[in-house]
Amino acid sequence: MKRLTKLFSKQKKVQIDFCEKNLDRFLNEENSPDYERFLNQNHIQYKEYSCQSKCEQCKKSPYAIVDGEFIAAENSDELLGRLKHIASNNNKE
Repeated sequence: MKRLTKLFSKQKKVQIDFCEKNLDRFLNEENSPDYERFLNQNHIQYKEYSCQSKCEQCKKSPYAIVDGEFIAAENSDELLGRLKHIASNNNKE
């Protein structure tokens, strides 16, 4: 029974993809540690790509692709808040 409990109690991994150019444009030194703490959690997997061919959106606002879904925000703090919200909701399911 313990084995089944362990299998079903694992947190679902959340895949987050970033564009390096977008991060360079919108991520600042003040919120960088907050992103680092969030991204280093066990249930978060992330990858940075040199370009994701979303140039129009990339110029306008910070964004990430979470489990295949495009997520944008007004600023990098708001994006982090959205990412945290999505990650916590994924693990409630």
